[in-house]
Amino acid sequence: MKYTAQVRVMPLKDLLDPQGKAVLGGLNNLGLHAVSDVRIGKHIDLIVEASSAEEAKAVASHAAKQLLANPVMETFEVHVV
Repeated sequence: MKYTAQVRVMPLKDLLDPQGKAVLGGLNNLGLHAVSDVRIGKHIDLIVEASSAEEAKAVASHAAKQLLANPVMETFEVHVV
């Protein structure tokens, strides 16, 4: 069966996010001062052939650990839909 595994990769909260800071500056320049912080990450959809949703999640988690996320700088979450 085919499952869609959604992987959300975000920078660690303790690390500076220069891309997020640049976007925050742009939003402030546009007059959108209600936004106080921006964090930018990645959203990756994987189509996984697996016998169960749990197996699909395990495959996607393995892919995230091995390739999609840098554990020194990023965290990740996996959801199967």
